[in-house]
Amino acid sequence: MKVCMFQRSSFLGNIPRLGVFFNETTIIDVKFVWLAVFEEQGRFNAIELAGHKAPSSLSQVLKIHQEHTTEFLQETMEHYVRLTSKGILKTSFEGELAFDLRDDKSAKLNCPIDKINCYRDFYAHEKHVAKGFEKRGEPIPDAWYEIPAYYKGATSGFIGNDETIPWPSYTQKLDYELEFGLVIGRDGKNIKAENALDHVFGYTIFNDISARDIQKKEMAVRLGPAKGKDFCSVVGPVIITADEFNKTEPNLKMTATINGELWSEGYTGDSHYSWAEMIEHASREEWLLTTDFMGSGTVGTGCGLEIDKWIQPGDIIELEIDRIGKLKNIVGIPQR
Repeated sequence: MKVCMFQRSSFLGNIPRLGVFFNETTIIDVKFVWLAVFEEQGRFNAIELAGHKAPSSLSQVLKIHQEHTTEFLQETMEHYVRLTSKGILKTSFEGELAFDLRDDKSAKLNCPIDKINCYRDFYAHEKHVAKGFEKRGEPIPDAWYEIPAYYKGATSGFIGNDETIPWPSYTQKLDYELEFGLVIGRDGKNIKAENALDHVFGYTIFNDISARDIQKKEMAVRLGPAKGKDFCSVVGPVIITADEFNKTEPNLKMTATINGELWSEGYTGDSHYSWAEMIEHASREEWLLTTDFMGSGTVGTGCGLEIDKWIQPGDIIELEIDRIGKLKNIVGIPQR
């Protein structure tokens, strides 16, 4: 199933809300479905109950229904089918249980995970790693083959589909990075690889925006990246739940097009390390918590630095991964 956060007008206002795709264009409003359920039951405090059981926030729902969030969302879809079969399409407050994106042009998909506890980005695709060290005239370090290395980044700069990518005042070289993203849906510590996928809620498209000139300076002193990365990361447009892949790691085609021209192409399965190995490593003597976000690292050919092409203000970046969809953004004007 595809899970999203969206905005559209309702009696609650134009605030971010949690949705599940019923088909390619119809989005179920999770909170309104549960409000309709409690109204149908004749509950006095239906709005309050719906708010507790189905808040309009994926991060809150993941914490409330930890380990069983997918089942909860499936139950929501079942209630939607049952209610609409009885002709119940709205709550008593005129809140629509679902809407079609084709009919509501004001509706907008937001970043699908509204609050991230911790963000880790790995460096797992050998083709990308090899190209980077080649440009520096160095071999890949032996240590890269020993551990799935990652850095921790800021969680405050995450944006979603159709949002403008900011161009910081301190960089002349902005870059995109085509990555596969993962959302943790169950707390764990010292997780074994064979059990690691039990902790995955779902997968998404990830664009790790990079200021290459400042990043180069940071890495030269063996620290960072920090200012080279923390200003913006893009996720979306949806999260596809892990059950869609029967508890196995998907191998999906990935592409990046700039202004309609194909620049990057690869597969999620090209990674040297599996997600299970990355989760096992990250959780050694350290808690992974629900709503943690992980990036796979850039797929081979997946950034301008590798292919010596550079995005410019006004460019349209479209990252696409099979079965998930297309993440589209416009590059903003450099800040002064």
